[in-house]
Amino acid sequence: MPQTKTAIPRKTRIQTQNEQLILDAALDVFSSHGFRGSTVDQIAAKCGLSKPNLLYYFRRKEDIYTALLERTLADWLQPLRALDAAGDPITELSRYISEKMRMSRERPEASRLFANEILHGAPAIGKFLKGPLKTLVDDKATVIRGWVVQGRLNAIDPHHLIFAIWATTQHYADFEVQVRAVLGNGEDCMAAAEQTLLTLIMRGLKPRPTE
Repeated sequence: MPQTKTAIPRKTRIQTQNEQLILDAALDVFSSHGFRGSTVDQIAAKCGLSKPNLLYYFRRKEDIYTALLERTLADWLQPLRALDAAGDPITELSRYISEKMRMSRERPEASRLFANEILHGAPAIGKFLKGPLKTLVDDKATVIRGWVVQGRLNAIDPHHLIFAIWATTQHYADFEVQVRAVLGNGEDCMAAAEQTLLTLIMRGLKPRPTE
């Protein structure tokens, strides 16, 4: 007789909410204390759950950390996934830069958590970087290369363009303390940063009309 697959039970609304609550609290704790300096007790206290209740959702601190990185990557890579080969290149890349700046402004802790993981050799997400991340970046590099071949963008190495966008936009999250020490606080800082990056990158990419 054919074997029947066991259905994976769906999470309830409360389960989903509590998992997000735990991950939000873990982001604050890991960002403040690093992975080694953080404890499950700190995360439980931050999210208002008992330790046994928290451990119902995540068995170990490592599981919380990995789930948080996976959520961060899913959020931060979504704008790159949305890059549309059928769209206007300048519009698509401008939108991508603006989305990355919005994320740096709204969730700098998430970017710093990811940067810290990379600086330590990516022990939790190394396989993801070499697998799904590489596949996504290669796919979008092909899109950008197609725009160059069509004459819709100036000649550029697409992989290094993506790296440059990552570096410049996430700088404002990863080095927020330095930026604000030099420029001061306020939304105007990020608005000016976004406009500067858009002007700098788009002027370099947009082909000049032939005379």
